[in-house]
Amino acid sequence: MPDTEKISEILRKLYPDALCSLEHGGDPWRLLIQARLSAQCTDERVNIVSVPLFARYPDARSMADSDISELEDIIRPCGLYRTKAASCREMSRIICERHGGKVPRTMDELLALPGVGRKIANLVLGDVYGMPGIVADTHCIRINGRLGYYPEEMKDPLKTEMILDGIIPKEEQADYCHRMVLFGREWCMARRPRCSECPLRELCARGRNTEEERKRNG
Repeated sequence: MPDTEKISEILRKLYPDALCSLEHGGDPWRLLIQARLSAQCTDERVNIVSVPLFARYPDARSMADSDISELEDIIRPCGLYRTKAASCREMSRIICERHGGKVPRTMDELLALPGVGRKIANLVLGDVYGMPGIVADTHCIRINGRLGYYPEEMKDPLKTEMILDGIIPKEEQADYCHRMVLFGREWCMARRPRCSECPLRELCARGRNTEEERKRNG
């Protein structure tokens, strides 16, 4: 089992300000919409699209009443724009009609919203409401598998969440997941991880294996 305390300590030093890459300004509804738009899209592009999007639709009520064609046009650069527009408008309507215009604070209520899975729900609960939760995105799944918390070939988000939830201290889970994203972009990329110079190499199962193989091959 990896040394979680040492790994977390190094990550804290590398990324002391572990913030969500989505620029939501602390607004739970905006974060919810941005998280939905980020599926198969970069956070950078979502942040760019969010400027005209929230200028046109500043709250859940305005998006619930939106013209679907106009909404689609605005979010088109994020890809899958028809599906995303439909779910964003419908979740906004439900938030207005069932939750008084406020994003719900429980996992079950969030999962009942169209287009919201556990990853998005945990992101909102952790970043806005300060609740524990593992955001099992691609970075989190990939890096923790390489570290050795579970078999690297395992790509199951729910299993990843459940395993890490029992390992990462509750109060650190949101920050830990944000640091995973930053670490994945800078060091532990999907295709060409920088294993030879990685600050977690000695604590990482894949990093140790890579080093051993390098030594064997001279």
